[in-house]
Amino acid sequence: MLTMAINHGTVIDTRKKVSRKLHIGLEGPRIAALSETPLQGERVIDASGLYVAPGFIDVHGHIDGDLYAAELSACQGVTTTVGGNCGCGPAELENFFGYYQEQGFPIHQAMLVGNERPLRRAVGIRDLYQKADRQQIEEMVSLAEEAMEKGAWGISFGLDYVPGCDKDEVTALARAAAKYDRVCAVHTRLLNNDDLTSLAEIIEVAGETGARMLISHFVYQYCQGLTDEALAMVDRAREKGLSLYIDSGMYTNWTTYFDTTTFSYENIFPCQWKWEQMIVLTGRYKGRVMDEELFWHMKEHYPHEAILLQEGSEHEILQCLEKDYAMPSSDTSGYGKGEGHPQIAGTFPRYLKKMVREEKALSVEEAVYKASLLPAELFGFEKKGCIEPGMDADLAVFSMEEICDRSDYPHQGQPDARPEGIFYVVADGECVVAEGIYQDTRSGKILKK
Repeated sequence: MLTMAINHGTVIDTRKKVSRKLHIGLEGPRIAALSETPLQGERVIDASGLYVAPGFIDVHGHIDGDLYAAELSACQGVTTTVGGNCGCGPAELENFFGYYQEQGFPIHQAMLVGNERPLRRAVGIRDLYQKADRQQIEEMVSLAEEAMEKGAWGISFGLDYVPGCDKDEVTALARAAAKYDRVCAVHTRLLNNDDLTSLAEIIEVAGETGARMLISHFVYQYCQGLTDEALAMVDRAREKGLSLYIDSGMYTNWTTYFDTTTFSYENIFPCQWKWEQMIVLTGRYKGRVMDEELFWHMKEHYPHEAILLQEGSEHEILQCLEKDYAMPSSDTSGYGKGEGHPQIAGTFPRYLKKMVREEKALSVEEAVYKASLLPAELFGFEKKGCIEPGMDADLAVFSMEEICDRSDYPHQGQPDARPEGIFYVVADGECVVAEGIYQDTRSGKILKK
């Protein structure tokens, strides 16, 4: 007998971008059958009136083993997260792989190797403003290749966080990723409020190396009136045959940590940021609007908190995610309960609600394709992203009429409030969410290339 049957749902075919009423049978971690008639199984789920989609793949997150962040992602319908982004990640990837392969995790984890941590640190560079010499770059390339041979899905860059990482370093590492046919995920530099040279840099590197480039949280990098020209630059590069993709979230207000170079005093004024644009997201001053006195007090006593920068406009989000090479991402991270950015709990429900139901910018089938099969094809997750016999049993069951994010910024609401309208989430054939309730299962796997 099948281990699970999901009957009477509207099943989304991400290859053809159509949907129809079908019944799905699972045998353990695999999809076993699609049927015109209801199926029997050890567990039977009635999906009447609901869509059944491949589990969502979040291509840009910072879960990296954090259980609460994984729980919030699972409740959004995410079954696979790509970690190690923005040049960061576990110092010892092999130990990370081994631990979570043995322990299990709520959702699947695929990892990138970060250019700052571990690579630059591994060759002795601690100063974020220090340029790597030729020998150090060669050592980093060797370490990156070793990580990819052991299962990393590519290399991530946090260029905004490491001003000392120059184009030579980026090019050498991108060439290594291309050699292994892996992805380069790039958080571009943040030079000033009108900057597009940081995007031109990555387009040049893509042209010189042939690497597949995924430009991270695009609307965070290129909003405030830059979106049109930034997307046009990507369009022109793709027309020339370059392999460029973008991911983008559902918010223009972004966050990072106070002790990064991004929120250095020297960086605030070239970017023309005002104190009232900054909100503290974590810790003792959670919800406080920044002022100069608080800035210096926190720099001295609370430098590790997360800070929100409010900018951009909603229409820029739509511009990004309408592109056929764009995919949604959360930029989620590990926060304490009641802290953080609403993206940690609301991104994917908000994506479907806004893009499909409210703005009608995408059909539900197109939106789900961008959140599942497109990222699966980009990274090479061969058994994920579509609902077919033999594919992985990773599924999200939701109501298009009810799906809705409820999370908000800490000065306005609850950042980790669970969404509505997502009733079942299945990872590796087990329910991570059932009847809308998180089940604390550990069926997620470490994914290795």
